[in-house]
Amino acid sequence: MARIERVELRMVDLKPKVRRTDAIQSFVSQETPIVTITDSDGATGTGYSYTIGTGGSSVMRLLADHLAPRIVGDDADMIEAIWHKLEFATHATTIGAITAIALCAIDTALWDLRAKKKGLPLWKLAGGAREKAPLYTTEGGWLHIEPQALVDDALQARAKGFRGSKVKIGKPTGAEDFARLAAVRKALGDDYEIMTDCNQGFAVDEAIRRAGRLRELDLAWIEEPLPADDIDGHVRLSNSTSTPIAVGESLYSIRHFREYMARGACNIVQVDVGRIGGITPWLKVAHAAEAFDIPVCPHFLMELHVSLVCAVQNGKYVEYIPQLDDLTGKRMKIADGHGYAPDEPGIGIDWDWDRVNKAAIAEFDTTISA
Repeated sequence: MARIERVELRMVDLKPKVRRTDAIQSFVSQETPIVTITDSDGATGTGYSYTIGTGGSSVMRLLADHLAPRIVGDDADMIEAIWHKLEFATHATTIGAITAIALCAIDTALWDLRAKKKGLPLWKLAGGAREKAPLYTTEGGWLHIEPQALVDDALQARAKGFRGSKVKIGKPTGAEDFARLAAVRKALGDDYEIMTDCNQGFAVDEAIRRAGRLRELDLAWIEEPLPADDIDGHVRLSNSTSTPIAVGESLYSIRHFREYMARGACNIVQVDVGRIGGITPWLKVAHAAEAFDIPVCPHFLMELHVSLVCAVQNGKYVEYIPQLDDLTGKRMKIADGHGYAPDEPGIGIDWDWDRVNKAAIAEFDTTISA
């Protein structure tokens, strides 16, 4: 039995390579907490999570002051027990983003450690459903981008074999949203998927109205149309439209997903490993979704989600938004519009430690040991 001897904490602040805007915010920064766990056999595992610009310092303090010290001395292979212990230790602050982001960084490190010691890639250790998953792209669909640029990006994506493009919606009028999406549909034809994302920007009556107007465009889904805690509103919307409703990036508990699925409030689950608290709860949500015949199309974190989508039977799409290029060596393999799950043991992130250490913010570098 190998016990946890050391936990190293770092945080890197990554700036997006393109301007990212949606109906309610701009994505200005990606604070990236990184956790490395060493066990008594000398084996290591590294995990990470992210913010979109705020909260990183709070995540790091939660890790350093409250979570990492609690796992030193634990059996590193008892991932389920550790996750629940840490969740209980933070019961006064759950459920929410700060706690989930911190839990994710530790949980993914433990899964990386386990997979490396067993000599298996994550996607096989966690299930092994397939070796590749189709991609759709988001980087060319931000809300400020003009219609012709949306079309040009989608054409380029299709030429690379991508199955679809996501376009942000939430312009002041439904006519503007319709015009942008109609331009893409006209140029790309009926066999190309168009995903849309509202980023919780609408009230339910407006969402129903806009969904009705967009129906003729045969959208792949409407994502986060309403505030994430408005389950009743999502039920009303889902019952009013044949367009699939997608939720998940702003849900932080497996029980929240249970309520959405049981009440027919969504058609696509976009569970985000960073927002749900790690691989351990992510897999539970994905398997629950399978019981409802609901596909899983996770939000963001493509370098990690490609392995998780390939681990489960109902994994459908991986969202293409490069996240870790500035911190890694080997990148995710892409061919014919598919992302391939890494074959190397572990979660498959090839950290360039010289670049990571150079970019790390010194005030958050912390080592906790036995």
